[in-house]
Amino acid sequence: MTWLADTATSYDTVAESYAEFVSDALEEQPYLKAALTLFAAQVDGPAVDVGCGPGHFTAYLASLGVDASGIDLSPGMIELARRSHPGLRFEVGSMTDLALPDASVAGVLASWSLIHVPDEAVPAALGHFHRVLRPGGLLVIGYHVGVGTRLKTEGYGGHPMRVNVHLRQPWWLARRVREAGFAVDAEWLLNPEAEVSQGILFASRTPALRS
Repeated sequence: MTWLADTATSYDTVAESYAEFVSDALEEQPYLKAALTLFAAQVDGPAVDVGCGPGHFTAYLASLGVDASGIDLSPGMIELARRSHPGLRFEVGSMTDLALPDASVAGVLASWSLIHVPDEAVPAALGHFHRVLRPGGLLVIGYHVGVGTRLKTEGYGGHPMRVNVHLRQPWWLARRVREAGFAVDAEWLLNPEAEVSQGILFASRTPALRS
């Protein structure tokens, strides 16, 4: 699929600059840090950071005692994550074809990675999250709130990119999450006065996919 190749290539290109850009994200965004801290407190077992980028959130979860690993579509990001956090596990992979065993993790974090997945592929990604989570396992999704799709042609450090950024309304994402077999537990809206707000959705895996 073209969007997968474009996303991987784009983040390979900006890996170093992106890592610098997000290096202080948790210190600058206390509510985001609180969300990850809550995730860590509730997860009872291994967790996977899907779309982990340079591994900064993975490392934070690990610092809180979580058996955390990371997966990203970009080999460049994974190389950087392994170099920056040599004690943690990082693998190249796609959330639309997640290479993890069924019911193998207690938590899935997808922090602003679903934003590059087109609407028609979101159910497949959520289906994989449901499959790899244990019953009762926790899913946390960070996303951009809004309507429509924006083509990003220039990224961090001025490097060329070609990725679509999909903005979504909370009701739209919550509906897809429920349809995938999750119960929505909480929804947070960060920086609501910004041009593009940030949403965080907490959900738990129900025992079986709903028909």
